Amino acid sequence: MYAVALCAYVVDRVSKGLAVRHLAGRPPITIVPHVLDLSYTTNSGGAFSVFPNHPWLFFTASAVVCVGIVIASWRLTSRWVAVGLGLILGGALGNLTDRVVRGTGVSGRVVDFIHLHLWPVFNVADSCIVIGVFIAVVASTWGRTSASGG
Repeated sequence: MYAVALCAYVVDRVSKGLAVRHLAGRPPITIVPHVLDLSYTTNSGGAFSVFPNHPWLFFTASAVVCVGIVIASWRLTSRWVAVGLGLILGGALGNLTDRVVRGTGVSGRVVDFIHLHLWPVFNVADSCIVIGVFIAVVASTWGRTSASGG
């Protein structure tokens, strides 16, 4: 779990560093026309820029999730749940780092740069969190179904 978290964190930090260096202040780079661009933006709120004036809320929620995952890691029995939780932990730590280093206190802005045209702009950490939740839920559900004979 911790190796997955570290990998997710490093990929997120490197990708955000590259986005800041090569995308900030420039027009979007089209990867697939009308589908995918690399477009630099920042976000002080949560997913989809909800509650932009309350970054402390997302900092606190992310910190609680991280602590919960660390505590849960002591009892993990499924490799897939561990992978999912590792992705969530790495992604949450990546966005928490932005909130600390890109503002005063915990009010920093998270760097976003992946723009699927039917979706708001997001980053690698956000992807890790979503994929991690999916993996952990499916693995947990599958484990219960397998254990009950289904």
